[in-house]
Amino acid sequence: MSESRGPGAGGRGPGSGAGEKRVLAFRHVLFEGAGRLAEVLARRNIPLDYADLYVPGATVPDVAAYAALIFLGGPMSANDDLPWLRQEIEWITQAAASNRPVLGICLGAQLLARSLGARVYRNPVKEIGWFDLHFTPAAAGDTLFAGLETSPVFHWHGETFDLPAGAQWLASSACCRHQAFRVGTRQYGLQFHLEVTPPMIAEWCLQEENCGDVRELDRPLDPHRHEAQLASLSDLVFGRWCDLL
Repeated sequence: MSESRGPGAGGRGPGSGAGEKRVLAFRHVLFEGAGRLAEVLARRNIPLDYADLYVPGATVPDVAAYAALIFLGGPMSANDDLPWLRQEIEWITQAAASNRPVLGICLGAQLLARSLGARVYRNPVKEIGWFDLHFTPAAAGDTLFAGLETSPVFHWHGETFDLPAGAQWLASSACCRHQAFRVGTRQYGLQFHLEVTPPMIAEWCLQEENCGDVRELDRPLDPHRHEAQLASLSDLVFGRWCDLL
């Protein structure tokens, strides 16, 4: 896989290779990358590029050149009046209108919800750590989640969202009702983090942006607590998402 820091940087450009499908992931901080999702894409020989619009002077990607868009997490709010977030919301709206595959994770899910007119607001509690994910009856017929049962996954968020009009509600947790939804057939929002690896969790705990959240925890996070279950679930769900391409 040709994975680069920015679109077309350090590798082939997004249009190279006849019929080649490339995926573009929008980062919002450098330490929140695609993790296990990048590994699944690599095994499928699907090139991944990153866009870092939060960096001053960042290259603006040719979004139309990509088969699918991923919007990752970050410590900011989807409600923040930032020009690069407004641009991402515009691209999400366009992608949803054309039924292009979109995957929003944590902040990315909130951006997807907001782009479709739903409200983003503070969750009653911060959900940080390992908590069970419960699937709704609708998930039984969903492309990504069919056949899955309650499973522990990793969470790190303080905000949540209302379901967009026409969205299919797919998952919840004890502390957060809206954990996953689908719009149309190929646009997904996941509030939880299937993409994380133990080193990613450990690094997040050390980042200055997360220090306030870490100090509020009752006990230190164990990055390895449900590593095997999360790896198996992420391989399955992200593999199914790749099939949408």
